[in-house]
Amino acid sequence: MESSQGSRRCGHGPIAAGALLVLVLAGCNRDTAPPPLLGTLEWDRVAVPAEVSEPITQILVKEGDLVTANQPLLTLDTRRTQAQIDAARADEQRLTASLEELRNGARSETIDASRATLARAQAAAANARLIRDRAAEIRKKGLVSQAELDNANSALRQTEAEANAARANLAELLHGTRPEQLAQGEAQLAQATASIAQLSITLERLSVRAPRAGRVDTLPFKLGDRPPQGAAVVSFLVGDAPYARVFVPQAQRVGMQQGTRFNVKVEGIEQTFTATALRIASEASFTPYYALTGDDASRLVYRAELGLDGEQARKLPAGLPCQATPLAGGK
Repeated sequence: MESSQGSRRCGHGPIAAGALLVLVLAGCNRDTAPPPLLGTLEWDRVAVPAEVSEPITQILVKEGDLVTANQPLLTLDTRRTQAQIDAARADEQRLTASLEELRNGARSETIDASRATLARAQAAAANARLIRDRAAEIRKKGLVSQAELDNANSALRQTEAEANAARANLAELLHGTRPEQLAQGEAQLAQATASIAQLSITLERLSVRAPRAGRVDTLPFKLGDRPPQGAAVVSFLVGDAPYARVFVPQAQRVGMQQGTRFNVKVEGIEQTFTATALRIASEASFTPYYALTGDDASRLVYRAELGLDGEQARKLPAGLPCQATPLAGGK
């Protein structure tokens, strides 16, 4: 009885030792193999903002639709901007006419009217001078007061001033428009034209179009909503294929460079994808101190982007968790 139990113990001894060795080797392999890089699947995103705050009058696409470059996506109310353009064009016409008037100078009828005004002022001044002279002679004889003579002198000075103003106005009309006035008129007209061009661009962009081909990701506003100016009204995914955004620990960063090849496992997808390192950040994503040594340095991670290969990768959505493992040999 003892011999049979002893033989069973002897028979199980090598098996138990072998199993223990396998477990030890497996543990060693797990300890030496670097852990997979964790991250998420991403696409390049393009957001189209609202040029002005106007209600959405039409939505032409749905989330998930594939769109081509310059394809209409939605429209905003154009009435306010169109009214601003009409007002700016009317102002442009007014300034154009004003500039033409400056270039052509005064009409002959205006010059004749100015000459008549000057003649009337000169006649009034001559009559005021006669009245003043007569008052001065009478004052010498003591028949009028000094106040009356002073009033006559004041009236003469006033009529002479009016005559001088009429003479200057006629001279201005005869000499024509000054170059500075023409420059001001041209600048005002150019400003009005530029305002029309700016408003026209705004009006065109009220019809929101895709700047490049891609897939509509989100439509954050509904029909009738009034998004604030600058808010993204459409966000869509662009690019030939998604990429895995992973974080590389400091210990693995040394052996990783652009072009390094990886196997990428996407959560929920049985297929394993190959990928190539496209970009690796030169600065750590988490830097708790200015100078890192020892254990602190091991906490650093570097963001990397791995471009996925294959036609099937183009069908994957954004946001899925993934794991990346370097291929043997690195390339």
